[in-house]
Amino acid sequence: MPQNFVEKIAQAHAVDLPAGHEVHTGDFLTVRPAHVMTHDNTAPVMSKFQTIGATAVRDPRQPVFAMDHDVQNESPENLAKYAKIEAFAATHGVTFYPPKRGIAHQVLCEEGFVLPGTMVVASDSHSNLYGGLGALGTPVVRTDAAALWATGTTWYQVPQVTRCVLVGELRPGVSGKDVIITLCGRFNADEVLNHAVEFAGVGVLSLGVEERLTIANMTTEWGALAGVFPCDERTVAWLAARLDLLERENRNRGDLTGERLTALRDDPPGADEGARYAQTIELDLSRVEPSISGPDHVKVMTSLSEMRARKQAIQKAYLLSCVNARVQDFAQAADVVSGKQVADGVEFYIAAASSEVEEESRRRGDWQKLVEAGARALPAGCGPCIGLGTGLLEDGEVGISATNRNFKGRMGSRDAKAYLASPAVVAASAVAGFITGPWEESEESTDGDVATIAASDAPPLETDAVAIRDGFPRSIEGEILFLDADNLNTDGIYSKDWTYKDDVPKEQMAKVAMENYDPEFQAKAAEGDILVSGFNFGSGSSREQAATCLLYRGIRLVVAGSFSETYKRNAFNNGYICLECPDLVRDLRARFAGAPKEATRRAGMSLTIDFERSKATADGKSYAIAPLGRAAQDLVLSGGLEAQVQRALEA
Repeated sequence: MPQNFVEKIAQAHAVDLPAGHEVHTGDFLTVRPAHVMTHDNTAPVMSKFQTIGATAVRDPRQPVFAMDHDVQNESPENLAKYAKIEAFAATHGVTFYPPKRGIAHQVLCEEGFVLPGTMVVASDSHSNLYGGLGALGTPVVRTDAAALWATGTTWYQVPQVTRCVLVGELRPGVSGKDVIITLCGRFNADEVLNHAVEFAGVGVLSLGVEERLTIANMTTEWGALAGVFPCDERTVAWLAARLDLLERENRNRGDLTGERLTALRDDPPGADEGARYAQTIELDLSRVEPSISGPDHVKVMTSLSEMRARKQAIQKAYLLSCVNARVQDFAQAADVVSGKQVADGVEFYIAAASSEVEEESRRRGDWQKLVEAGARALPAGCGPCIGLGTGLLEDGEVGISATNRNFKGRMGSRDAKAYLASPAVVAASAVAGFITGPWEESEESTDGDVATIAASDAPPLETDAVAIRDGFPRSIEGEILFLDADNLNTDGIYSKDWTYKDDVPKEQMAKVAMENYDPEFQAKAAEGDILVSGFNFGSGSSREQAATCLLYRGIRLVVAGSFSETYKRNAFNNGYICLECPDLVRDLRARFAGAPKEATRRAGMSLTIDFERSKATADGKSYAIAPLGRAAQDLVLSGGLEAQVQRALEA
């Protein structure tokens, strides 16, 4: 059976697969990623690493530490934290990049750690960026990072994959940032939630690597777990230039060698012809317009021409972050501000994605043009993008930013407004004092729909019988406890009133499960129930107690239309099963459509999960579920990832 690019990368990094097993969407795998990146959060991962009893890093070449978040903070406490991380790296032989070298994702790309066809993970949500170079970049949680340090492996469930076909070419003045803003704004109803997105089509070749990195980066905000571009001649040329520079400067080259480059040129990795996808999106690049995202939400889009007519005043402008702070971005912004001045009452902040980017922008003269126009330079790093350091939005202010998120309070005060746009629009707005753009001709509307979407009509794959590990149940049966809600977040499942108390016993955690969602939940739930809920279950913050409180309450497992991937990782990392079964959710909704609304409802029927046949059965009807392979079974049998790692270390 042909494999898509994501399946092929997952297959290449899987370990302990049954003989002849072909990897496809839904498979639970044990994988050995090429690299795992941690940044300022390396410190808590170190604590987790020690808690699980690890004393040595299994493969010192696999982890990479790069300090990038709080680099403006030169307090003794923060400097001591960085020093402690650097000392740990030296002790274990791990590559370490100090603060102000740059944003970790950019640094990994520059230093040769990200290559097409490889899997690179990071304990940061914007690891999707690696897909701009044809890698499968995807986030993991801190427990996964510690386990990777200790064992070199972690678990991965192959997601559904959306194919995004790009046709045409961008018009002058339209950027990669406009492409991803358009995709987020046009398909803003969770169409790609927890999918990987593979970009394809003749339009891809018209996009440079910097534009691809921008688009891949913000597939995170679109809801995807990864955004992967193909490896083509532009990818290879970019990597060849990097290799030449690294060799000339006698620097660490990561995994980038002449031999690897030749192999990529001769046989570029990619999807098989006829591979299966959950759905296909087609985007006509020639019809993409400069657009603005926000305020407060990435998936709210307004055309630049409409925003210009509003003359929305701004007080701050930002050109920085891992999505848009590369050489091309500064060049575009410098062209806009050349010979002009930032408007009175506007503060314009710039920070490069890396020290190397800043050096090159200075060499070209772009950095000086921006500073001469009144921009305020900050060190290479995340800074205001994540609400740290100088230049945050204050109460009542409006900002225009080339960053990737504009959530309330993200860049400062919750009473401020943040809009997202391309570097050129940010620069033009900083000079004008209101949101506008530099190129009139690029804002003309075009006829026709910019994008379409179509679901796959391919029949579901037939799954083989799953081999069941000794001690793992072949089936589970329980009464359905139906919580008919989409986007049920972790605060509803386990309230903030308990989250930051470290000494809450399991019994108390069980008693407060769901209290912030439904005060009646505890009275209706019974030990042995199977909880069934809607789509994007466990969204919001990453608190793992939202999974363990249900485990301790005696809920056997959770079935949902879909899950927040972070929730799913926290659940399986604690040995707790989560299964997706959207058709069951839809049938339950139809069954109770005319009944009085109840936040928690006893459905009056049982659900049987047959793990060997990958089937769920309720009320005489069977539903397909993803096969729960040996990687997932081992997590459950071990009681979670930490216990599994401890046993491996003891062995």
